Amino acid sequence: MIAVKLLFCLFFIYLAISITYLLVIALAGRFGKLPSYTFNAYKKKIAVIIPSYKEDAVIIDTALKASQHNYPKDRYTVLVVADKLQPETVMQLRQVPVQVLEADVNMKSRSVHAALHYLDENNFDIAVILDADNIMGDGCLEKINDAFMRGCEAVQCHRTAKNQQTAVALLDAISEEININLFRRGPVVMGISAAPVGSGMAFTFPLLKQIFSVEQILTNPGEDREIDMQLMKQGIFMHYIDDAYVYDEKVSNAGVFEKQRVRWLEAQLNHIKRFFDADMKNVPKTIVYYAKFFHNLLLPRLLLIMVLGLLFILLTVQWLFSFNMLMPAPAWWLQLIIMYAVVLILSVPARFYSVNTLKAVSQVPVLMISMMKALLKMKTGRKEFIHTPKTFKP
Repeated sequence: MIAVKLLFCLFFIYLAISITYLLVIALAGRFGKLPSYTFNAYKKKIAVIIPSYKEDAVIIDTALKASQHNYPKDRYTVLVVADKLQPETVMQLRQVPVQVLEADVNMKSRSVHAALHYLDENNFDIAVILDADNIMGDGCLEKINDAFMRGCEAVQCHRTAKNQQTAVALLDAISEEININLFRRGPVVMGISAAPVGSGMAFTFPLLKQIFSVEQILTNPGEDREIDMQLMKQGIFMHYIDDAYVYDEKVSNAGVFEKQRVRWLEAQLNHIKRFFDADMKNVPKTIVYYAKFFHNLLLPRLLLIMVLGLLFILLTVQWLFSFNMLMPAPAWWLQLIIMYAVVLILSVPARFYSVNTLKAVSQVPVLMISMMKALLKMKTGRKEFIHTPKTFKP
């Protein structure tokens, strides 16, 4: 029993540090101020790169909307990397005023690599990465341009949901906004580089080309986390533009959710290992380094909610049957649960406090089961990309 109590005590310390860290970040994100970006008279030349792996259902709509974006037509180019697209899809793409590069590379990072070597580096100042389902909101490229005119080298836009047609999609939309507050808005307010999210990102063209030429990213299905590592190695700060919206399709059912979480869990585990690789030994051990490392030690949100739920049940059983297993005292555990609830309340935008959200919560147990299945399906060293199909068109 002493050993069990000791383990609970150590677990409490881990949870206390994790939740306190998240609470500080959530407060900063909720109440802090970010720079504002707007119109700039000078227009940098922008390459919008859209890797598309088997996304026949949505890529035509995405390419068309990207080509119609409100930025001077002679100052930006859209390039779709057609990886495993059907011939008729490629034919339709060539009717849209975008460039098309056919590739057979089976991974997003390799598609971006191919695009960056296909485009003439001398013709572009900025490279933007979109997913095949992403739609840029009005003024997105204008705000990116302004940020780079002010000296930014890397920028993350505000990726947000374009669909909430099912309970699972609504919950995923809420999760995206929580991530924005905890891993992008909040850290930037505190002077910590934003975590790239994988799309809706912009970089100076030479920087992105250099990042997507390193071996670690070309064999990594979790390219967003490797981008984070490369920026940290070079001491480059990733800024965040809160009102530069990129609309992203959210998973609409538990099956796709499970596949996506397998990919994310594997990427998190591989990213933790990356901190101990030889090329990371000489990275300056700054507050950003330790914040990024600790960020990767955090339990995924759904797992943390499951753990706290089980702890609450155990606390209730202890109280009902008058026995004591947990250490420290129950009041401390309850305080952690309340603190994490505050983290979520601070991070969820007001528009999601609705009857629809209340109804959607009934699907949380289903997603918890999917998360457990995802844990069992994890593989270390996976080289292939786990595809999660997109179908929603507004």
